[in-house]
Amino acid sequence: VFCFSDPRTDPWPLVYSPLPVTLVFTSYLFMVALGPSCMWQRQQLELRAPLLTYNLAMVALSSYMFYEFLVTSVLANYSYLCQPVDYSQSELGMRMARVCWWFFFSKVIELLDTVFLILRKKQEQVTFLHVYHHGSMLFNWWSGVKYVPGGQAFFVGMLNSFVHIFMYGYYALASLGPWMRQHLWWKRYLTILQLCQFVAIAAHSSYNLFTECPFPDGFNAAVFLYILSLLALFLRFYYQTYIREKR
Repeated sequence: VFCFSDPRTDPWPLVYSPLPVTLVFTSYLFMVALGPSCMWQRQQLELRAPLLTYNLAMVALSSYMFYEFLVTSVLANYSYLCQPVDYSQSELGMRMARVCWWFFFSKVIELLDTVFLILRKKQEQVTFLHVYHHGSMLFNWWSGVKYVPGGQAFFVGMLNSFVHIFMYGYYALASLGPWMRQHLWWKRYLTILQLCQFVAIAAHSSYNLFTECPFPDGFNAAVFLYILSLLALFLRFYYQTYIREKR
């Protein structure tokens, strides 16, 4: 099944061909490479109102996606251990496919995170982890929506949407200015929440590699290996930010 695109989602925007998402990714890399030099002799931008608006909008979108993933999976009686993709034109099957597309599209929108950092001359925050995570998620979820929009993949989208409610909520509060940032003592716990998310996804994906489940092993293996890379990078970030610097 994994070798053939889903006829339901295949004609949808940005899904029908790898070209659009590749162009978006290439443009993103150009922006990361050339953006800082373009801003070198320019004054950094505050962007307080745009940042607050953007982050609140992402909180709303993440909340909507989490609700859709959760409610649709409950109504369709999804299994959290083994769930094949519903390739039918049923109402619930299409509803799950649609929220998977919205989750993929949210990864396109999230590239603005990097744009804002460059415009604010926060180049030190545009790390390898930042660029790798944002760029790779484009292709991961493009393939997810094109081949397996639902099934086991719903768990990844649902969990990530839940975490992003708090993450973008934190960013929205931080965008209010330095007077608010001193009260955001829970940043460390947000990173711990992200790490817990990766552990849960790794366990969820690896379980089906050792059991009989009618969901493509190739997809579960790809998710498992990718999550391990994120777990390693985020653990390194956690150590450098909260342990080594404290020492």
